[in-house]
Amino acid sequence: MPKTIAIVEDEPAIRDNYAELFRRQGYRVETYAERGEASRALSQRLPDLALLDIALGDDYDGGFELCRELRALSPTLPIIFLTARDADIDVVAGLRVGADDYVSKSASLHQLGARVSALFRRADAGGTHDEKDRTITCGPLQLNPDRMRVLWHGDSVDLTVTELWILHALVAHPGHVKSREQLMEAANTFVDLATITSHIKRMRRKFAQIDPAFDAIEAVYGAGYRWRQTGD
Repeated sequence: MPKTIAIVEDEPAIRDNYAELFRRQGYRVETYAERGEASRALSQRLPDLALLDIALGDDYDGGFELCRELRALSPTLPIIFLTARDADIDVVAGLRVGADDYVSKSASLHQLGARVSALFRRADAGGTHDEKDRTITCGPLQLNPDRMRVLWHGDSVDLTVTELWILHALVAHPGHVKSREQLMEAANTFVDLATITSHIKRMRRKFAQIDPAFDAIEAVYGAGYRWRQTGD
């Protein structure tokens, strides 16, 4: 069965253009012009990926609100903001409410298609199951990429697809410093380095909600980040 992409975009010509692109690539596409319509439909049946504009008609931050709703329904639903608002403050805000990626409308259709394909590959890599349990245990952390599951002291940490693969890159080699470029490559995403920092900050906040003393993700000045081993 083809994967379903939901496009929420208030400009009819842009919406139809993107819909045609993904239909030609073999995806099933659902389109919505405003947040209320999208919210009602997607709360009944989630797509496999959501492409959201931020400003939806008079609803200036409608995409942000819809992203929050979708993220509450599914911590692992791939979500991409596709918008003309590409100022740093909007990028950070988009990641803060739970998006996996942020693509400017000035990007080519080829680039957009590549970003969607990359995000699906990451999601699919976390959805494959085999007989071997690939759970990584590192102190109080348990991470199973096959089941898209992260536990800290036995409590579930709801990470997005992008956050999970960044964490996987750190935990796979505890104590080793990973540059922002390496984390970007591990997450199979193509963003500026500041965006990786935003993902790290959001991950830390999620762990801190469970454990206020959480400090396992350490910034190494001028180099990147590492997962601190017990006793570091």
